[in-house]
Amino acid sequence: MEEIFSKFTAEDVERYINVYAIPWAINIAMAVIIFVLGRIIVSVVMSMITKLMARSKYDQMLIDFLESIISAVLMLFVIVASLDQLGVNTTSLVAILGAAGLAIGLSLQDSLKNFAAGVMLLVFKPFKAGDFVEVAGTAGSVQKIGIFTSLLTTPDNKEIIIPNGKIYNDNITNYSAKETRRIDMVFGIGYDDDLLKAKRILEDIIEQEDRILEEPEPLIAVSELGDSSVNFNVRPWVNSADFWAVKYAITEAVKLRFDQEGISIPFPQMDVHFYKEDEEEEGKGNKEEQEKDKVKVKPQM
Repeated sequence: MEEIFSKFTAEDVERYINVYAIPWAINIAMAVIIFVLGRIIVSVVMSMITKLMARSKYDQMLIDFLESIISAVLMLFVIVASLDQLGVNTTSLVAILGAAGLAIGLSLQDSLKNFAAGVMLLVFKPFKAGDFVEVAGTAGSVQKIGIFTSLLTTPDNKEIIIPNGKIYNDNITNYSAKETRRIDMVFGIGYDDDLLKAKRILEDIIEQEDRILEEPEPLIAVSELGDSSVNFNVRPWVNSADFWAVKYAITEAVKLRFDQEGISIPFPQMDVHFYKEDEEEEGKGNKEEQEKDKVKVKPQM
């Protein structure tokens, strides 16, 4: 070691300091300064973005996610600038990062599709937590809208997790979007029953139900002369929260009142008739009497 150091002269040391040490020290110092200043600038920018997003009506989950993405992208630029100051070939680094991002994107395309759909759901808000909706063939109350999936609870208290891609690419029915809803019911009576009497009974049932709204006015009208019944359309309007309770109450009241007033509600039934028939056997000289039971079914309502 002494022999090696003995070969270095003062001029060599001075040259190495001027050629290598000082430039590297300057580059490292500049890289640190760029990184520190970059972090400060990113913090200031993120603070401004946070204040702007706080004034928006976007979901807090979406705001937090967008802030993290923007912060990560800005910090990536700061890191690349710092490495470039150190002399690292950032062009190759960016190319490698781009290729890696493309490979990851291709392998996670379904997840990215769900992510994009989640962002669209949070931005456009076709429904919100607490709404009763029908999406992707499933009906239930929305518990949570996530970035990749949404959580629904069915009326029988089952939790169902649905990918956001399936939700956004299918029809969305939001039963809670409006404050009021119309109940569509059909009640049939027999052809021998008093039609006007049945209509008055239906009107009386609707008037006695306090939860039915006066406006829009309920509709009670003969809708069809069916094969075996005269059908009434009964369509009252209620608050969305009262929909099922009112529908169940009216259906029960109609059955009880029709029974009390002697109004029949047709239902499918069949009459079965038996008869005997004599037949001759072909290819025989004498006749033999054969009894066969045949059934003819006549539908009757």
